[in-house]
Amino acid sequence: MKFTATPLAGSFVVELARMEDERGFFARSFCREEFLAHGLNPAIAQCNLSWNRLKGTLRGMHYQAAPREEAKLVRCTRGAVYDVIVDLREGSPTRHRWYALRLDADNRLGLYVPTGFAHGFQALEDGSEVLYQMSEFYKPELARGLRWDDPRLAIAWPLSDPIVSERDRAHPLLP
Repeated sequence: MKFTATPLAGSFVVELARMEDERGFFARSFCREEFLAHGLNPAIAQCNLSWNRLKGTLRGMHYQAAPREEAKLVRCTRGAVYDVIVDLREGSPTRHRWYALRLDADNRLGLYVPTGFAHGFQALEDGSEVLYQMSEFYKPELARGLRWDDPRLAIAWPLSDPIVSERDRAHPLLP
């Protein structure tokens, strides 16, 4: 695997190192030792799958509060998404800044999201599917979010008029 740091410290784009031949390719999508070598949390408590019926579906911006903050490794296994993270860490020089990239079934990129970040995405194709490896178990009482359209963040979502759940519309703006 190839790890490329993003502008937000602690987050990485994770690219597969393919071993190809006439049959196709083989690649590791996760390796505990490589994650540890890069200072990343290698714990996997659960894996989640998000299937998105329609292009424009927007999910986010989600995170889990202490004491069960979660790191994530996110991949798009079908279709394409515009994947976004926001640094929420107290004292971070990039606090309240965001980073985004296209994850799709063809580029097979992953995004490592460290603890202290909010995460969300917008489906760029009908039927897009996202796989999350999570370092912590989901605890509904610790689930949090912030508004996907917070003017202080000014996230440049690619598709106008997104499909957003009432729950995500109700998340608070940054204080």
